[in-house]
Amino acid sequence: MNEFRLNRRMFGMLVAGAAASSLLPSMARASGGLVAATFPGSWEDAYRSVLTPLVKAAGYDLTVAPALSQDQLTKVMASPGAPAFDTLLISPGQMAIAIENDLIVKIDPTRLKNWSKLAPAFQGEYGPTVTVQIDGIVYNPDVVPKPKGYRDLFENPAYAGKVSWTGFDSNTAVMAYTQIAQIFGTGPDDMDAVFKLFKDNADLRAGVTDTTNHQMALYQQGEIAVFMGSTNNVAHLKSLGLNAEFVQPETGSPASPVNIHLTKGSANVDAAYAYMDAALDAGAQATFEAPPTEMFPTNSDVELTPNISSVLTRDQVAGLAYPDWVSINKYRDEWTSTFIALIAS
Repeated sequence: MNEFRLNRRMFGMLVAGAAASSLLPSMARASGGLVAATFPGSWEDAYRSVLTPLVKAAGYDLTVAPALSQDQLTKVMASPGAPAFDTLLISPGQMAIAIENDLIVKIDPTRLKNWSKLAPAFQGEYGPTVTVQIDGIVYNPDVVPKPKGYRDLFENPAYAGKVSWTGFDSNTAVMAYTQIAQIFGTGPDDMDAVFKLFKDNADLRAGVTDTTNHQMALYQQGEIAVFMGSTNNVAHLKSLGLNAEFVQPETGSPASPVNIHLTKGSANVDAAYAYMDAALDAGAQATFEAPPTEMFPTNSDVELTPNISSVLTRDQVAGLAYPDWVSINKYRDEWTSTFIALIAS
């Protein structure tokens, strides 16, 4: 019965969110403004409040359209001649797909006054890196002990029924599953080992939800105490007065740079560059670095806060380990279908 209530609530939230977000691009198009896709939740709030006035000062109107990475690609692929978004905000997994499908174009760095403030690792030919997301395990120390890593979540009874998972549409989940596959299987591509864990444990299947945002809601309601997330998720939960901590798994925290990309066919190229520059602005990034978002600033003029530097310093940037997204994308559709069928069974 509890599983049914979760599914029904999640379905309603998903339908409502999709309906609302689908109207934004067309409304902005009608007004002639730039439409920038941004992750829902704290990202959307931060980008709308901080970047809108900066872009306005540059002479352009900005509409922030919330959409998950996969949804951004889906909408742009549906109408490549008239893309739903002028810019995309995505990570390497989706960037590889966007390049393969000719959805984004290489940028002209000379049009960004903040380009020189970026380390070479953040100067992407298809768009600048605006932050680096560090993923790991988010947990409630009032409810469960601090986990050492992913193995604890499957083998320690203290976590039984308190962990939430999500599907392969989530980059965070994919990065976690590749590490879990190495722990319980033969390597990062051995998803059969991961699927077996879920098949053999009904509690794990009952804890699956559709997005990290819904996991955050369940965490706030006290229905879960652990989920795969980022330092940004922890910052947001703490801003709401909740007790939340971040753990870098003993196998390591996968890193995911987040880039702004110029969509091929955009009718607002000048505005898109103004938007990119606004996202790289030192003042904007200093604001994003503070709670409730706590994003790592890629602009080198921004001093790291103690909270940020405790997870990642500038000296560590060059040594960050990124998953092999080209390899992951070869199997991702298959993994997604298998996982959906398994959870539905």
